[in-house]
Amino acid sequence: MKHLMPLCLLALSLTAHAQRIGEVDTVFKFIGPDHKIVVEAYDDPEVKGITCYVSRAKTGGIRGGLGLAEDKAEASIACRQTGPISFPKPLPQQDEMFSERISLVFKRLRVVRMVDATRNTLVYLTYSDRVIEGSPQNSVTAVPVDRATPIPVR
Repeated sequence: MKHLMPLCLLALSLTAHAQRIGEVDTVFKFIGPDHKIVVEAYDDPEVKGITCYVSRAKTGGIRGGLGLAEDKAEASIACRQTGPISFPKPLPQQDEMFSERISLVFKRLRVVRMVDATRNTLVYLTYSDRVIEGSPQNSVTAVPVDRATPIPVR
């Protein structure tokens, strides 16, 4: 147990930190929290000035309240310039920006950043995956970068 705590802290430090923007209830649950849609903001850790807003379903009820429910694989994303865009270091052509667990063990929500160098644009894709099979549910958004600031790709 003593050795497990540092590993848990390391895992928490490697996850992207979301800021909860808001939520709406979608289904009333008599016992436990309601089903809802949450909207969270994630700042791109590799690109200053870009924030991605992800909306997704959160399962309520007793299982949802205990963190045992599996959330739906549906999500939507919109990334926007929220400040001056800068690149502290060159970006890979494609990279996972963040991922978050949406079931107890098997399912993760992922956001991948891709560089469209021809159009000087950052493309963000969100999808969920499972250990056994992926999900065709996905959403994409793009943020054009001013031509005066070329995107450095490694």
